[in-house]
Amino acid sequence: METMRDRFAPVVTRLLEEDPRVVLLLAEIGAAAFTEAARRHPDRVVNVGIREQLLVGAAAGMALTGLRPVVHTFASFLVERPFEQVKLDLGHQDAGAVLVSAAASFDWPAGGHTHMAPGDVALLNTLDGWTVHVPGHPDEAGTLLRHAVAAGDDKVYVRLSLQANARPLPVDGERFRTVREGRGGVVVAVGPVLDAVLAATEGLDVTVLYATTVRPFDTAALRRATEAAGTDVVLVEPYLAGTSVAAANDALSDVPHRVLGLGVGRRELRRYGRLEEHVAAHGLDARSLRERIGAFTAAGASPGLRPSSTGPDRATAR
Repeated sequence: METMRDRFAPVVTRLLEEDPRVVLLLAEIGAAAFTEAARRHPDRVVNVGIREQLLVGAAAGMALTGLRPVVHTFASFLVERPFEQVKLDLGHQDAGAVLVSAAASFDWPAGGHTHMAPGDVALLNTLDGWTVHVPGHPDEAGTLLRHAVAAGDDKVYVRLSLQANARPLPVDGERFRTVREGRGGVVVAVGPVLDAVLAATEGLDVTVLYATTVRPFDTAALRRATEAAGTDVVLVEPYLAGTSVAAANDALSDVPHRVLGLGVGRRELRRYGRLEEHVAAHGLDARSLRERIGAFTAAGASPGLRPSSTGPDRATAR
C-alpha cells in the first residue's frame, strides 16, 4: 500500500499549482520528491538545508507576508529541535503554517532515538491554538493535508506515519467518528491504531470512536458516547501515553468517570529492532490492547471508581 508520505508529495505539488499562496519549505529530507515542483516554482519550493530552526523561522516570516507555508521534515526535527521557533516565531507572532511530519514515534527504528518523537503531540499541547491531525490511512492524509492548507492562516500539525489502517474512513478535520457501539465503556482510537483497537475489542461491549483530529479535542462526541456506553474511557494514541487524558477528563469533569491512557511509554527502548517489535513492546498490538482494555472495563463493572491513569510503561525492547 502507498504510504502517507508517498501521498504527501503529489498532494502538495497539486496545491502549489492550484494556490499561489502555498509555499513549501524543506530541510533536505524529502527534497527529491519535489524536483519537478522546484523547477516549476523555484520561488515557492525552498530547501534551507539541514537547518531546522531556520526552516520554521523562514516559514513564520513567509506567513507574515501573506503566504501559506507547508513545512516538512521528520517529526523529531520539525517539532522538538526547533521548538523555540515553533513557540515564538509561529506562536508568539500568531503566524500560521502547516507542519507536516514523517517518521512518527518510532517509525524508523534503525535511525535510533535521534529520529524518534513520540512526544511531539504532547509538546504541541503546551502551546495555544494548534490543530493536530493524525490520519490513519494515506487517503485520510491527503484529505487532511488539503483541509489544513485551506484552513485560512491557522497553525496546523499533520502527523504522517508508516503505520496505517487497511481501509480509509471519511474524515472532516473536526469530529470523532463512531465505528462501533456498545454499552460497557468507550475506546477512542487515534489514527493508525484503529485496526488494532477493533481487533482487540472484538466481542467486547464497548463503543469505539475514531479520531483523526485530536486538537481541538472533540468533547461533544466523547460526551455523547459516554451517555450511552458509560463513563469508562480508554484512549489509545500512537504517541506518548496519556497525551489526551487531561482533555478527556475536562470533557467529563461534571460526571464520575475513569480514564485510561494507552500509547508509547516513556522508557527508551535502546535496541533498534523492527517497527512491529516496538509496537508490541509498547503494548499497542491487538493482543496487548485486549488484555489492558478488557481488564480496565471489567474493573469498571465492579462497585467504586478509580482515579484516571496513563497505564504502565512497557519495560522491554527487542
